[in-house]
Amino acid sequence: MRIDVALVHYPVINRHGETIGSAVTNLDLHDIARAGRTYGVGTYWVITPFEEQRQLAEQIVGHWTRGYGGSVNPDRSDALALITVCASYAEALAGATEKFGERPLVLATCAKEQANTLEYAEIREKLGRETPVLLLFGTAWGLSPELMAAVDGVLPPLRGTTGFNHLSVRSAAAIILDRLLGECSGTMQAL
Repeated sequence: MRIDVALVHYPVINRHGETIGSAVTNLDLHDIARAGRTYGVGTYWVITPFEEQRQLAEQIVGHWTRGYGGSVNPDRSDALALITVCASYAEALAGATEKFGERPLVLATCAKEQANTLEYAEIREKLGRETPVLLLFGTAWGLSPELMAAVDGVLPPLRGTTGFNHLSVRSAAAIILDRLLGECSGTMQAL
């Protein structure tokens, strides 16, 4: 399977729907990288236009891949080696396109229903045919409307049995990767 994930820190929206940039967090780097490594993700793109945030992310990744952390915990090193830090969505898309040798199908995740929603079964089938996919996860209150308008499709929102719907991005990433790439994903009934 050919799938990359990207954690977008800009352009995302705040609780008022304004386009902002959000901060890189240590937990998101670690947890999404570990989920990505578990499910066979190729590259985990961390997108932030802020130089200081890129430096911080590179420092964290370096500690676990080339520094002392990697020698103490090789599994963490293996997972964080998936991370490539970049300044923009365009840079991540260009990198994924170069790596795959073709433009990937770009899919967004969103906590709300969208008109261009594709079902998990359809995406699993595309992945099975070796269609490359770049899966975007938004931070803060989600991807900006401009970025959502630029994607090829959106995955269905995750829903629990309550009206509460505010998962952390790292929890959502793990659930979505399991639905798309998990051992039982091909046999699951309607999701």
